[in-house]
Amino acid sequence: MLATYGETSVRFDLLMAHRVLAETAVSISELKKNPMATVAAGEGMPVAVLNRNEPAFYCVPAKAYEQLMDLVEDLELGRLADARLADGQEPVRVSLDAL
Repeated sequence: MLATYGETSVRFDLLMAHRVLAETAVSISELKKNPMATVAAGEGMPVAVLNRNEPAFYCVPAKAYEQLMDLVEDLELGRLADARLADGQEPVRVSLDAL
């Protein structure tokens, strides 16, 4: 299976073992019982929600999600700047105060 985000592609083997990319994991049943307790269990970090002991999705607190989106935006702006420099465009000096 091939997943694509922008220009980045990642190949996933459908038979590979599933990694849990969070320190805290709960079952879907636990999430249904008390969603806010699930979020609190992560102490500000993402919580893996498991279905049949495999990650189904991640419950990400709003603040952590906002930080992730800021990082994605920074990466996209960096790629854009690199592409413009590679095309021969001259950089323009700007002071932070002017922004």
